[in-house]
Amino acid sequence: MKGFQAWRTAARPHTLPAAVVPVLVGSGLARGEGVFRWDAFAWALVGALAIQIAANFANDASDAKRGADPEDRQGPPRMVSLGVIGPRRMWSAVGAAAAVAIVAGVALTLIAGPLIPVIGIASILAMLGYVGGPFPYGYRGLGEVFVFLFFGVVATVGSRYVHDMTAPAAAWLLAIPVGLLVTAILVANNYRDIETDRRVGKRTLAVIIGSAKTRTLFATLIYGAYPLIAVFAIVRWTPVETAFAALLLPYAAVPVRLLNAGDDGKTLIRALKSAAKLHLWTGIALAAGAALSL
Repeated sequence: MKGFQAWRTAARPHTLPAAVVPVLVGSGLARGEGVFRWDAFAWALVGALAIQIAANFANDASDAKRGADPEDRQGPPRMVSLGVIGPRRMWSAVGAAAAVAIVAGVALTLIAGPLIPVIGIASILAMLGYVGGPFPYGYRGLGEVFVFLFFGVVATVGSRYVHDMTAPAAAWLLAIPVGLLVTAILVANNYRDIETDRRVGKRTLAVIIGSAKTRTLFATLIYGAYPLIAVFAIVRWTPVETAFAALLLPYAAVPVRLLNAGDDGKTLIRALKSAAKLHLWTGIALAAGAALSL
């Protein structure tokens, strides 16, 4: 593996919908409320993707430095640990992706004001601190909390805010199911790596609470999103059309079944990818429903 293929693998494209979904949902709300701006949407999408890619590159380099990617790890190959990409080149790529995010942040600041740099700086610091820095919170069972906050609440509400500098209640409410589903993706990832993470001293939440409780947490996050979507829409706290996203509930059984049955890496990777697809399609349904509420 070399060249473009190596960098593509390091960017972990199957994780990128986690960055796209909150932008779609926030922008869908803006469209439904008649304040949508194409420039705000485009720059928010660029910034979100750049931060996600930078996070994936940083995790690759940081885990390699800490010896957290042993040879028997079941997940996708890590380029620095395998020696395909050197750590200095990987950190340069982190800087390049962060620079793109900063450019997007400057553009959004011109559109939506001085709160944007605060959100951007906090997001970049959270990205770097996941497995890096003096207190890598991903190694201390806090990864799920930060993912819910930044890929759920901050990203969804922020993506709505950039259109007209307001953050209506519907954005905060829809950020909850978005956050639950994206957090489930991380839970599936950590469940897959629970044995190798335990052995190398990486104390993810899955390592701390054990396999059985991690399976329960995953199911709770996956299934819990859809009743909230339905209730918020029925009582009209969110656009009523977003209730159609709750019809995806039967498909939530697929990743849960795969995770519960998974006793090998391939099945657990399928569970993770299935959760990511569910998150994406639910986000598209929420965004479409919100946009059509005009």
